Amino acid sequence: MRDTFVRTLVKCAKEDKNIELITGDLGFGVLKPFWEQCPDQFTNAGIAEQMMTGVAAGMALTGKNVFTYSIGNFPTLRCIEQIRNDCAYHNANVKVVCIGGGFVYGSLGMSHQATEDLAMLRALPNVIVLAPADLVEAEECTKALAKYQGTAYLRLGRGGEKRIHEKIDNFQIGKAIKVCDGQKVAIFSAGAIFEEVTACKEMLNNEGVNPMIYTFPTVKPIDKNTIEEVAQKVDLIVTCEEHNIIGGFGSAVAEVMAEMKNIKAILLRMGLNDEYSVRVGNQKYLRAQYGIDAKSIAEKILNSLK
Repeated sequence: MRDTFVRTLVKCAKEDKNIELITGDLGFGVLKPFWEQCPDQFTNAGIAEQMMTGVAAGMALTGKNVFTYSIGNFPTLRCIEQIRNDCAYHNANVKVVCIGGGFVYGSLGMSHQATEDLAMLRALPNVIVLAPADLVEAEECTKALAKYQGTAYLRLGRGGEKRIHEKIDNFQIGKAIKVCDGQKVAIFSAGAIFEEVTACKEMLNNEGVNPMIYTFPTVKPIDKNTIEEVAQKVDLIVTCEEHNIIGGFGSAVAEVMAEMKNIKAILLRMGLNDEYSVRVGNQKYLRAQYGIDAKSIAEKILNSLK
């Protein structure tokens, strides 16, 4: 996703000279196309992410559209005060970009595992939160944020994500995307965890279960209309995210369902069960260890249907 993000942002920056990219002293190989083609719109802030965010806010208040770029928790949790006070409070045109949401940097331990970021950024007024599932969604999210006026968070994978969509017609911030229709069960997914959902669907099909599937590239504002519509059709809604089960995507869906007067579906939230990862390993290993791989998701869905 990061290559797609950079490639798309270069195109946008060539058309809009107010677009700026600031990095926290990393990603130079990936960012090379940007700083080579748009050198006057690129800044290295050094290993000083809080300062990077403050500088971005100042630039935004002079008319710039600024993207800050770093990995894991460094552009978000480390900078939460600056995002809140300097950016969101002023509705500044700052786009916070995280490379490596969830367990992407799992081998580096919990300090590099972004598993609370959606909850923290979703709680801030004036901040929209995007978590694309594949390369096409990442491209559409980047193009949308290049035009969006205000503070936003973009949570990306590191690379190697599979392409789900051939294309997306009329992409809109705040709208879910139907991947396939089905019966009785609906799976809602946010972010790169969707590759596990795809494998899970095949396992469920083998057991005679045919779920409808939606991706939610926008976690905030959540697509309330889609949630309400599906909750009146199916028996079970399952949310999948590579994130703490508290406060993130599943919680956003639960908030909508809790206020519905007429509802058919029950909700099953799949995510990190309100704990820190104490294990170290690659992303695939940690997903299995914490019960958010395809096999674990399928097993919990089948048990819920008994």
